[in-house]
Amino acid sequence: MASRERVRIVHDFTKPVERVFAFLAEHENLGTIFAPAKIVRLRDGIDGTRNGAGSVRRLKIGPLPSLEETNTNVVPNELIEYRITRGSPLKGHWGRIAFEPKGEGTRVTYTIGMEANVPGLAALVGRALTSAITKGLRRVDRLA
Repeated sequence: MASRERVRIVHDFTKPVERVFAFLAEHENLGTIFAPAKIVRLRDGIDGTRNGAGSVRRLKIGPLPSLEETNTNVVPNELIEYRITRGSPLKGHWGRIAFEPKGEGTRVTYTIGMEANVPGLAALVGRALTSAITKGLRRVDRLA
């Protein structure tokens, strides 16, 4: 039986939604969150935008095999949804980054879901992602 995991991180930024969204929508900037991952844009969005739906990035973390993520839905200053489309041992891995104004700043809710056939793998990956994203989002507030 496949194990399922869901990660949910909420982070409040001091910067306005437009700045936080612009920073996090840029594929290469995701390396700030997933350091020391190397992230390379493979394809621009099919909707005519650089980071829109259909845009693809490759993530490479150390000696692990690379994986590809494809943006499936992008609503400027509101939402980025993606899924892993190549190279992951996990099934159904998806992510959702929601942006909302909070006073002068921004609240980001980052949710990830996944399944794994290996018992405990999804939970292990979930804990690693929670740690990396929590630390990484702190760095984003300085850079956005």
